[in-house]
Amino acid sequence: PRTMDSVLEVLEALDLANVSIPAVTRALGACSTHGCHLLLGAPPDVPPAPPSLRQDQWRLFAHLLHHEVGEPARGAVLAPDGSTVTLGPLFTGIEVGLKGLQGWSKATTEPPVDPLYAVTIAEALAMSFLLARGGNETTLGPGGCWDDVDNPQNYTLMGPSSPIPEAMANGAMDGVLLGAQLAQRPIGLVDLLRGYYGVANGTEKGRPPSSYRRREFRALVGLEKLKEEVVAMLEVLRVLPATQELLEDVGPEEVVAIAHQAAREFMEVYVDCPAIVPRCMWGARPYRGTPNLLTLPLDTIFIHHTFQPSVPCRNFSTCSRAMRSMQRFHQETRGWDDIGYSFVVGSDGYVYQGRGWHWVGAHTKGHNTRGYGVGYVGDFSTTLPDPDTIALVRDELLPCAVRTGRLHHNFTLRGHRQMGRTDCPGNALFQEIGTWQGFK
Repeated sequence: PRTMDSVLEVLEALDLANVSIPAVTRALGACSTHGCHLLLGAPPDVPPAPPSLRQDQWRLFAHLLHHEVGEPARGAVLAPDGSTVTLGPLFTGIEVGLKGLQGWSKATTEPPVDPLYAVTIAEALAMSFLLARGGNETTLGPGGCWDDVDNPQNYTLMGPSSPIPEAMANGAMDGVLLGAQLAQRPIGLVDLLRGYYGVANGTEKGRPPSSYRRREFRALVGLEKLKEEVVAMLEVLRVLPATQELLEDVGPEEVVAIAHQAAREFMEVYVDCPAIVPRCMWGARPYRGTPNLLTLPLDTIFIHHTFQPSVPCRNFSTCSRAMRSMQRFHQETRGWDDIGYSFVVGSDGYVYQGRGWHWVGAHTKGHNTRGYGVGYVGDFSTTLPDPDTIALVRDELLPCAVRTGRLHHNFTLRGHRQMGRTDCPGNALFQEIGTWQGFK
């Protein structure tokens, strides 16, 4: 299975065999671009499989790290939090962090680039937006889904491929965050990854650090820093023999414009908006019949709690199970076409797609064509969701909906009880949303 757990099994075996994990990952293709070779040097020869590894483990690891142009899903694995991560940028960021800890003498470039950003995201962004200028090429996305989240083998993209699909963006952000962490203090690589992805002993019950990647990346990097690094990388690519022809007719002002667009769009798509778990990832049944389309932008948000399940879900498997249970109840008992909510919010750091941005829901009788219905998993009559879970909607999902043209900028926010005879969304949560922007 292509899971982070299976990757960690390989890393533990390499560790036991006293093999350098960064050397192996780079030999197998983690660092495959011209800029990465410039900064980290030519890859070493591929070592033989250590005797502590089974052949099938070694083959899978080599397959996941060998970069192939046009195969953006190849190096992807499923993490325990339900996100999908490409290994290449993850391991190159980790290598830079380890080198920094060891007092590495960085490769000199003009202008200077920060190798941590260059080998994870800056070169990828520079090339994606450089090649797309003046055309209609896809520069970012899409996400994808696994054939079986319990035993994932195949990952299928949900739209036209770009050089930076969601899995690669996740891997790049993780590479930056973990590389920066390693540069500050020594920690065993396997322990670092187990703790970060929530597969260390005892961490499966709580929210793993990987579910905070967007927030942490925003805090560490920010728009201006990312733009600065993409500008610097474009100037390095201008003098590299393999890429200089691409920039022959690109002046300094256009370089800045390309970098600004690349950084802004990356932050908008992968950082400033919350990650939304698509229907195919939580195991949704098909919609019954033909969905009716909403006319965007909408002007209202209706806040709900699920009541049943009454306990907040705190990991991907539990939240996915809650989604399937609610959909089954709504379709079989209520007789609806699908799960009623537009979106459902878990306490695992993720928003789950119900009917989504474009389909009319069945959440607020008489008002479903006017607004989105957002339900928090749990019974919030006397208690509140975690502060991070409250902020996920208030500070991330709603501003994202406005920026992307799905929700009117002066939207109205209401609790379900204001529109009908119900206690939903519970006394405690209703009192909380009374402090939010747009509440009436």
